[in-house]
Order: sequence, then C-alpha cells, then structure tokens
Amino acid sequence: MRLRWLRAPGLIKRLFPDFVWRYNSDEKKVYLTFDDGPIPESTMWTLDLLKEKGVKATFFCVGDNVRKFPDLYRRIVEEGHAVGNHTHNHLKGWYNNTQKYVENVILASEYIDSKLFRPPYGLIKTSQAKYLSTDYKVIMWDVLSGDYRQDITPERCYRDVMKKVRPGSILLFHNHLKSEKNMRYTVPRLIDELKQQGYDFGICH
Repeated sequence: MRLRWLRAPGLIKRLFPDFVWRYNSDEKKVYLTFDDGPIPESTMWTLDLLKEKGVKATFFCVGDNVRKFPDLYRRIVEEGHAVGNHTHNHLKGWYNNTQKYVENVILASEYIDSKLFRPPYGLIKTSQAKYLSTDYKVIMWDVLSGDYRQDITPERCYRDVMKKVRPGSILLFHNHLKSEKNMRYTVPRLIDELKQQGYDFGICH
C-alpha cells in the first residue's frame, strides 16, 4: 500500500502533531527530499542534477542500500545534502510489531548518521512513533509527487506537484528504478520553475 493523496489530510496530521509536515510558510523556500536510495542508477543522476542546479536536498536512506553503496552515501554527505533514516529494510510500520520496527531503525542507524527519520510509505503505528520520537525528528511531507505511479505520465506528475507547491513545502520524490521516468522529468523542471518564481531550496532539520 502507498498513500495516494498529494497532500496529507488534516486528520492524519492531527494524529501525529509532533511530525514535521511543512516548514515556515513565511519564507519562500521549499525542501526537496528523496526516499529509498542510495542506488547507483538513480541517486548518481540526482546528485549530478542537484550539483548542476546548485540545490541542496535531503535523502532518506534505506540502511541496507547504504551498506551496499557506502561511497554513494558518502558522496551525498560530502556534497552538503542532509540524510535521514528510512529503516534498514524499507519496512511498513503497520505490518510489523513495534519491537521489530524499532530494531530495524536502530540497525539502519549503524550506517546512517542522522536524527531525522521518515517512515516508509508513510505508514507508522502510534506506538512506533512514540518510541522513535524520543531519538528522532520525524519528517513527513507536504507534497507527495507520485513519481512511483505507473498510471500517470511525467507531464502529469510535474503538473500535479506544481499545483500543490507552496512556501514551506516538503516535496517527496524517490530514488528507485520505477520512479525514474517521472522523477527525471519532473525534478529539473520543478527546480527551474520554482527558482524563476523566487524560491530557495533548504534541507530538512
């Protein structure tokens, strides 16, 4: 299961009021985030693009991918981007008990040096959130790109995201193979358009 809404409903936000869904709306700034990497095919392209555009982003990394591609993770950090924990094996919180889920996050922390956390699929139990919130700041999103969807065109992906962007938005994209087509089309155009509109880009904190 993946969440399908572009912007999280108010009810979900009220269930988890301590999660970060959006940043200061007084600043014309947005926050690009990329989940599920690092993987060579997608993350290298993303890093090259961000370097070319002079933009920083936040990468919520899967611990096992960092284990497999440590040099790629190191490049993310060395180029000034932020990183966050995305569990070690991309676990769905709703389908795993709290102990197993938390242990998987702790395992990922052996590879990912960060106190930021994002639950895969946005699925997390209140018991898991309560436990993790003592050590992590949980970063969610204001705009879900839907780049992983196979039933939309890259053009639609771009249009949908641009309709929802607002000051303080946290934008969620993915670094995995099935999102590449939509992500590679949308992100460079989004950066150019938002820069033209006077937006800056920040990293999650």
